[in-house]
Amino acid sequence: MRPKFHFSVPDNWKNDPQRPIFVDGEYHYYYLYNADYLDGGLGTSWRRATTRDHVVFYDQGEAIGKFTNGNGDCWSGSLVVDTEDTAGYGRGAVIALVTQVTVDKVPEGGQAQFLWYSTDGGRSFRSGGDEPVLADPDRPDFRDPKVIWDAGRGRWFMALAEGDRLGFYASPELRTWTKVGEYARDDLGLLECPDIFEMTADDGTRHWVLGVSANAKGRGLPATYAYWTGAFDGSGFVPDEHEPRWLDGGFDFYGAVTYPHHDDSGAEDPTLRHAIGWANFWDYPHNTPTVVTDGYNGDDMIVRDLRLVRGVDGYRLASAPTAALADYVTQTHRLGDVAVDGEVDLDVRAEAYDLTCEIEWDATAVGESGEIGVEVCRARGGTRRVTATLDLPGRLVRLDRTATVSPTGGVTQMPFDPSAGRVAIRVLVDRTSVELFVGDGVQSHRVFPIASDQGIRLTARGTAARFRDVTVRELLAPMGASR
Repeated sequence: MRPKFHFSVPDNWKNDPQRPIFVDGEYHYYYLYNADYLDGGLGTSWRRATTRDHVVFYDQGEAIGKFTNGNGDCWSGSLVVDTEDTAGYGRGAVIALVTQVTVDKVPEGGQAQFLWYSTDGGRSFRSGGDEPVLADPDRPDFRDPKVIWDAGRGRWFMALAEGDRLGFYASPELRTWTKVGEYARDDLGLLECPDIFEMTADDGTRHWVLGVSANAKGRGLPATYAYWTGAFDGSGFVPDEHEPRWLDGGFDFYGAVTYPHHDDSGAEDPTLRHAIGWANFWDYPHNTPTVVTDGYNGDDMIVRDLRLVRGVDGYRLASAPTAALADYVTQTHRLGDVAVDGEVDLDVRAEAYDLTCEIEWDATAVGESGEIGVEVCRARGGTRRVTATLDLPGRLVRLDRTATVSPTGGVTQMPFDPSAGRVAIRVLVDRTSVELFVGDGVQSHRVFPIASDQGIRLTARGTAARFRDVTVRELLAPMGASR
């Protein structure tokens, strides 16, 4: 059941992604890894993979081992390239700020931030000392440091997850940190894995973005990556709007990180970032048949290309599957235009693919039950399927995994404006996931369809629809071996 074009851990367990860094012409992607998972062992290390195109990743083994420095295992954090040698390990050293939980150095096993360093381009790391560079024993949640270079003030800046708030800290050399502010929210559940960056929008203006993985299910909102655009002055963040936007409205895009795109010269492109998220959630982290079929538990959703776009209601991050995915098409089925009034089964069966089309309908004649959809991972008798639906009168896009094998049943939904009478949709299907892209919105679901469930059905009920330029591109981009 290993995915055919999504990242997956070689064996055992993975969870949180760590923000990739760009070194020597390639991206180094680190993630939390437990080599003892199948044996029932605990604790995570940092494992590394490299990629040049955000699709095919080459496994490079563990970079920071667990239980190696007397301060417990390694949790989430972030890496920076210290080009000016502010930390004293040499120009270009890779510095990792990592959360570890320790009893010896912090009372009652508090969470603290420790420094690790690499002088071989991020391939291996050494501990920068047994003492934490930032500790706060008074808070039970004090983790996931995200560090950036604050060029406007010539110092390092850190956002730290502290339960119902993000703490903001500054440092001249990555070793001594001073609190300079915070951003508090008590209505989004536990906050984890913060993110902060500046980006150029499609209208040429520059904006700061603050992100965080948040569990807002208590309010009927997602438990994925929430973000705000706003103003940042080096110590505080003022959002443009109180309510966050969500990078994903599905069930399974947690612990996500974003990272800058680099052009052929190595320079950062301020208009483009990438995002990668864990294809799982803590409500059901161990509920996967891949442990039995393939000896592992841990996939990521597809890397996304992010652009900041201006709309009538402000700025938002627009997501698309990363562009290089097109290089891994093995077969293309061009089915043209398909008129649907009821249901039409496509003459294509596939296991891993990218389905694209534009759907049109009469926006002036939508009845109260007008729904248009695509069923994927469909059993021949239709008893099992994953359904993507445009609910026209409800002004919603839904993704429903209830009728297939999944960690839990369930439906997610996002707002949708049907007034234009047309919309482009894109559905990525792999052995363990379905991702639905409609407009700027995405919904990602972890699913485990039976191998023979490969049917695709188009539906239109309560209204007629035309599916324009229906194309199914089969995909294969397996994870590469070490090199």
